[in-house]
Formats: sequence, C-alpha cells, structure tokens
Amino acid sequence: TSLALPNGWQPEGITIGAGPYAYLGSLADGSLYRADLRTGTGKVISTGPGTPAVGLKLDPRGRLFVAARSFGARVVDARSGETLASYTLATATPSFANDIVLTPRAAWFTESYQPVLYGLPLGRNGELPAAGDVVRLPLTGDWVQSADGAINANGIARTPDGSALLVVQAGVGLLHRVDPATGITAAVDLGDAAPLVNGDGLLVRGRTLYAVQNRQNAIDVFRLAADGRSGVFQRRITDPAFDVPTTVAAYGGRLYLPNARFTTTPTSETTYSVTAVGA
Repeated sequence: TSLALPNGWQPEGITIGAGPYAYLGSLADGSLYRADLRTGTGKVISTGPGTPAVGLKLDPRGRLFVAARSFGARVVDARSGETLASYTLATATPSFANDIVLTPRAAWFTESYQPVLYGLPLGRNGELPAAGDVVRLPLTGDWVQSADGAINANGIARTPDGSALLVVQAGVGLLHRVDPATGITAAVDLGDAAPLVNGDGLLVRGRTLYAVQNRQNAIDVFRLAADGRSGVFQRRITDPAFDVPTTVAAYGGRLYLPNARFTTTPTSETTYSVTAVGA
C-alpha cells in the first residue's frame, strides 16, 4: 500500500501508462523517477534542470509532458530521459503552470495565477509543436479569478465524453467545465456536495471523477454526466497514510497518490512516499 521515494524528493505529480510503472516529478529540481508498482523499486530516469516538476502526464508514445511552474513546460522521453522540447507558456507574471491533461489534439496545462489555459497542439501523428505555437486560451463565462497569490486553476481532466475539459478552481472549491475551443466555462453542478476547497489532481475513469483535496487528505468521488455538466457525490476516500496527497493516477483497481507533505519543512533527508488505495 506504500511505495518509498528517494529522501528529499518532494513529489507533486504522478502519471501511469499502460504498464505497471508510475512516473513522479520532483519539486526540488525537476528530476523524474520511475517506480515499479509490482516491486516498489525504482530509479531516476531523468536528472532535472534545477526547475520544479509539478504536474506530468505520459502519452502512448512514451513521452512525459512536464509542467514547471513559472519555467513553462518540457517534454521528456520516458525511456532515455532526453528532453525532447521545452516551451515558454506564460506571457504575464506571476505564472504557475500546474497540471496537465492530454487529448488527441493537444496537451493542456492549467495556470494557477492567471485566468488562462495553455495548449500545446499536437500534429496528426503526435508531432510536437514549434516553440512559438503555444495556444493561450483565456477563461471566460462563469470563471471568476481569485485575488493575486491564491491558487486558482489546478487539476484538469477530460469530460467522460471527451467534449470538454474539467478544471478545479482550488481556492474557491469550484469545478468548471471548459470548452477548449472558446475558453467559455460553466460551473459543474455537484448538487449538495461540499466544495472542492484545496482541490488538486483530477482523474476521470469512465464516468467516475476522483477529485483530490490535498490538505483535507481526501479524495471525493463523483458520478458524472457524460458531458461533465453535473455530477453526484458518491463517497469520500481517506487513508491514515495520506500526508497532503496532491495528484492521483490509477492502475488496475488501485489509485496511487504521492504524499507531498506540504505541512512538513522539506530537507534532503525528508522521507516521501506514494500511497495506494482501492478505487
């Protein structure tokens, strides 16, 4: 139920592909780590550039898309550890590129300090865009940006039918449905469910949404409408081993969450782990 990470790692993002391997980034220096879910062993596959690795996602071509706060984004070959491309995302400050979702046509990044999403458009065969082709999509409609310094857009996922994006606005606890063509947002009707304050990583499997609330040490589970416009609360998942979990990925019948331990002062000897719970 627990995977140990290197001391001092400072994890935040996690992603799992078709095989039993989890990939985790380091907030400390942007290094990338691969953990074997069967044995618990792992190794660093890419030494970081000294900038943070926040959200990350693995695509079917074995490429890791990495969000790097104010330092934009990079794409890394998960096999060789080679950096394939780097991108400047923000045109305004402050900036915090936070989490990522992959669609057939683009990689979308949330921006926690500005009301915008960043997109890396992908070619017909998954070709990466040129550095100047970054899409900057302003968020409009129901989206109301909170004051400077607050974490706004955080976790991101696709609706079950793939027609739109879901973005959690962490500071106010709202879940938004975003049209990726226009940036128009609509608040998702979650009924009488408690707000998703400190909402962090999102995961959609079928019509089930798993929404991590980091400082609550909890995952709220919802049954979504296919178009993502509404959802019904199902249950809350907690575990004594949670220590400010941030993001979530799934393999088989289990959910895997890195414990960021944001309430613990990080040192080079601070221990970190990934907690696995039943989905």
